Amino acid sequence: MPAAPVTLLLIDDHFVVRSGLVASLELEDDLKVVGQADRGEDAAALFAKFKPNVVLMDVQLPGMTGIETTATLMREHPTARVLIFSTFARDEEIQTALRAGALGYLQKSSSREDLLNAIRTVSRGEQSLPPDIAQRLKDRLLEPEITPREREILTLITRGNANKEIAATLVISEDTVKQHVSRILVKLKVNDRAQATAEAIRRGLVQV
Repeated sequence: MPAAPVTLLLIDDHFVVRSGLVASLELEDDLKVVGQADRGEDAAALFAKFKPNVVLMDVQLPGMTGIETTATLMREHPTARVLIFSTFARDEEIQTALRAGALGYLQKSSSREDLLNAIRTVSRGEQSLPPDIAQRLKDRLLEPEITPREREILTLITRGNANKEIAATLVISEDTVKQHVSRILVKLKVNDRAQATAEAIRRGLVQV
């Protein structure tokens, strides 16, 4: 008797993306899409209704984000297995998704084979991360953490604020700002504010 297929719930706000995924995934004998939604707010109810083996979750959703939806889903259904399927691969976003309870993270630019492998891996309750992302996260564990105050300053730097403006905004001295900026450059392993801005955006440390 053949094994039961891996059942999937798709959460993505783009109808064309969902339709394409359904058509592609159901070419596989061992995969079956049982439910779809375009909003994170519907995920918990649909999970309770269909009890899928894997939830394939976009990050950029109207209303609740995919990461917020994952956290909510895990609180209500601790056995849920979530694979984040995102356009982006920002380090901070990936770490937050994993902390929220996601078992895997994959970019939408990945190959069909990588997506199938990730789905099957997550369905077994195992973590699935592309090797480059896994290595980046491992490297970050060895790096000094960016503090909340440094994040505030990074955000203002990315908006083009000079040290004097940052000092006025945060009600601290300009010398204190300079010390923070120096530490930020060291922690991000960059040489100037422009590079710090680019690296902060790449890692997802600031919202743009």
